[in-house]
Amino acid sequence: MKTLSLKPREVKKSWVLIDADGLVLGRLATIIATRLRGKHRPDFTPHVDCGDNIIVINAEKVRLTGNKAEQSVFHWHTGHPGGIKGRTLGQRLRSAHPERVIVKAVERMITRGPLARVQMKNLRVYAGPDHPHEAQQPAKLDVAKLNPKNAYRSG
Repeated sequence: MKTLSLKPREVKKSWVLIDADGLVLGRLATIIATRLRGKHRPDFTPHVDCGDNIIVINAEKVRLTGNKAEQSVFHWHTGHPGGIKGRTLGQRLRSAHPERVIVKAVERMITRGPLARVQMKNLRVYAGPDHPHEAQQPAKLDVAKLNPKNAYRSG
């Protein structure tokens, strides 16, 4: 039996639409990262970009469990002495660009390197319900139905 190894020209990419309304951030990010890499496919090849093109809408309505909104802090440095700054995850979700929270969560879940940079270009995240990719006819993926824990339930 031979091992299948795809070549880049043999890859057939599909378009997938995910509605992030009410979904848990970490669980959503793992599903997106798996599909971006192509690990859900039987012909997965680690050194080839064989993942899908992913469109995520309603990124501003993604949910966080526990106290992550107040306790999880992202730090960065301005480059000036004493210039360390930080914002909580809740503040980032309420800011002008809430889609960056999902992008960063997915970016930190896929392997680093040149291939990861190519794969991240296949991810498109939008804060609201509208997206400019209707012509690609994306297939809807209901992440909440994959596992009941994927959707946030209060209580």
